[in-house]
Amino acid sequence: MTDRLSKLIQTVEEADSSKLLLEAVQNLAEAQLDGAIPTLIEALSYNNPGAAVAAVDGLIRLGNAAVPPLLQLLDQHNYTARSWAIRALAGIGDPRGLVTLLGVATADFAMSVRRAAVKGLGTMQWAWFPDDLREVAQEEALEALLFVAQQDEEWVVRYAAVVGLESLAIAIDPQRKVWRSAIQVQFNLMGCNDEVLAIRARVWLAQKRLAERLQSELQGDLQAELQERIQQNDGDNLEPHSEIAEHKSPLTPDDWQDILVKLYEIKRQERLRV
Repeated sequence: MTDRLSKLIQTVEEADSSKLLLEAVQNLAEAQLDGAIPTLIEALSYNNPGAAVAAVDGLIRLGNAAVPPLLQLLDQHNYTARSWAIRALAGIGDPRGLVTLLGVATADFAMSVRRAAVKGLGTMQWAWFPDDLREVAQEEALEALLFVAQQDEEWVVRYAAVVGLESLAIAIDPQRKVWRSAIQVQFNLMGCNDEVLAIRARVWLAQKRLAERLQSELQGDLQAELQERIQQNDGDNLEPHSEIAEHKSPLTPDDWQDILVKLYEIKRQERLRV
């Protein structure tokens, strides 16, 4: 442990007022040191919302290294700490938090926690998923987001569902036309019928962005088709205009297997309820 990290942690532990604790946690979070993760997680259980927010921000910046201890925290009975942990998981977007976010988005009693989970479902690190698992995971995320958009009583959670659905629509395979159609149908309903003007306005923005995205995809398809014809006619080995960056996942095969098992258990429970 570096001297700097030790001093930052010591400052947190010795803070004797809310103000000093907030400042100490903020400084520790801003250091972005992996060794700070246990202390930042401990700060989630303090009776200090400002310090908890700073800790969540720090954990999100530290990213995937914070996920295993955050998941361990979810097994504890301290609901306050658990709710902050869910916010951190949602912000990180690690696939290991997917199943937790699915359950929280549709069932947690706290509006702010549902909202965080809903947004997290839309911004999951989908590029990390193996193709077959991504399909199962995105289908579950879509069902959860549509459920929230249709039935949640709190307008801020429905608003978050619009944001999540827009992000998911961009992330899913363009060939999944049925999924995109379901999102568009939901947007049409909310854009016309939701009683909250802010939600209708956010739906209109999402529709505009998705229409622009669709137009861009169509142009890209036409350009790819033209390039393929040129290659076929001229025999040129043309370099692609750009390459998609590889997304390397820190998850292990055991992590993916665990996610898959949990997702299939969700599907089994859904079939039993029908």
